[in-house]
Amino acid sequence: MTMLQSISKTMLALLCLAAGCGPVGQSGEEAQEITIYSGRSEDLIRPLLAQFTEETGIRVRVRYGQSSEMAATILEEGRNSPADLFFSQDAGALGALHHAHRLATLPDGLLERVDPAFRSPNGAWVGVSGRARVVVYNPTRVSPEELPVDLAGFCAPEWRGRVGWAPPNASFQSFVTAMRVTRGDAAAREWLRCMQANGARAFAKNTPILAAVASGEIDVGLSNHYYLHTLEKEQGRAIDARNHYPEGGTLINVAGVGLLRTSPRQPLALEFVRFLLSESAQHYFTHTTFEYPLARDAVPNDALPPLQTLHPDDLDLSRLDDLGGTLKLLQEAGVL
Repeated sequence: MTMLQSISKTMLALLCLAAGCGPVGQSGEEAQEITIYSGRSEDLIRPLLAQFTEETGIRVRVRYGQSSEMAATILEEGRNSPADLFFSQDAGALGALHHAHRLATLPDGLLERVDPAFRSPNGAWVGVSGRARVVVYNPTRVSPEELPVDLAGFCAPEWRGRVGWAPPNASFQSFVTAMRVTRGDAAAREWLRCMQANGARAFAKNTPILAAVASGEIDVGLSNHYYLHTLEKEQGRAIDARNHYPEGGTLINVAGVGLLRTSPRQPLALEFVRFLLSESAQHYFTHTTFEYPLARDAVPNDALPPLQTLHPDDLDLSRLDDLGGTLKLLQEAGVL
């Protein structure tokens, strides 16, 4: 190489570095870009992705869909999947990929930033934000003292036609899967059938449940905790609804990430995992989406009760992977 060529290459490298290009000689476009398959919605994570790229210079390609759909796509694509990371709305889809040996083991330094209850016991995935299943109730129609200790109490005659639920919703299905894991299929089937017989009102998803509670159409509904806070923020006012956290145990599910074994860009992908556990990203989950931050040093939102007071079920969240079994049970019970 001539001296002129050497100088030209050095200048090119400096110019490219200033512009945020990939390293010279490493197919720059590919070297500084990762592909994420996301079960989290574009509206929710777009600001995070933009912030990540701004902070690191690493560009992101994203394919969006339901978490179960994205996991199934990764399994179907096999070793040819272009995905570097899977960002899931729930732990069950991550557990399915782990059991299919599609996820790499994450570094201990990342795993140890999150409580063991909210990450894979095998190091295959880590939770980055959490949400609790709650009973949302209308305080003008129901007092907290009237609410049953656990959800089985809603099968009592006095609650006939007063409860809303969303069987098609993924969060509800994860909750039923957790009930199957902790209490068995027979107990889950019995609860579904008694709720159905007691006139539980079916909704497509959680937001209409909350609206129906606030309007007095129903008295209580089964939902995730953050919908109430999000709706009140959007409307700029308090609504006639409150969250109740059952004392008899509740599901704390997580949104989490797993690194694909087949990714040729694992170091770059790990930078995104680190970012999701950073102070800025955890603050976003805390104050924008009203979820629980899961990094050990993150400060939770004062509007939420502390995680340690919620009596969560003792459950390996990876075991929420049997969605097929839950769908079959919902259909057998006449709920879907």
